[in-house]
Amino acid sequence: MRTEITPGQTSDYIGFDLVMADNLPAPRVLLADRGYDADRIRDTLEKRDALPVIPMRKSRKKHVGVDRKLYRLRNMVERCFNKLKNARRVATRYDKTAESFLGFIDFTSIRLWLRHLST
Repeated sequence: MRTEITPGQTSDYIGFDLVMADNLPAPRVLLADRGYDADRIRDTLEKRDALPVIPMRKSRKKHVGVDRKLYRLRNMVERCFNKLKNARRVATRYDKTAESFLGFIDFTSIRLWLRHLST
């Protein structure tokens, strides 16, 4: 899992560039919501041989299909965010610096992963 912090009103396009850096293993599929529906993002994924599973925006003129069975798996990602936000410190962001906030997100993620392994 890779986490990055962007300002509150930043578009999802900026977050995509931060998270999809070239130093990570190549993804095979990207499950994302409509906020990531852009031709530039789809082209980047196709160049990296990844399948974009992104529903199209309502304002899109060119129709793009989406694999609904794969898109249903996105629910697992949303549940992960929900579990992360159960940690009050993550949900309310008490930390003053981005570095300590990201550290606590990593700590909470590891705790969730270990809990998952023990079940």
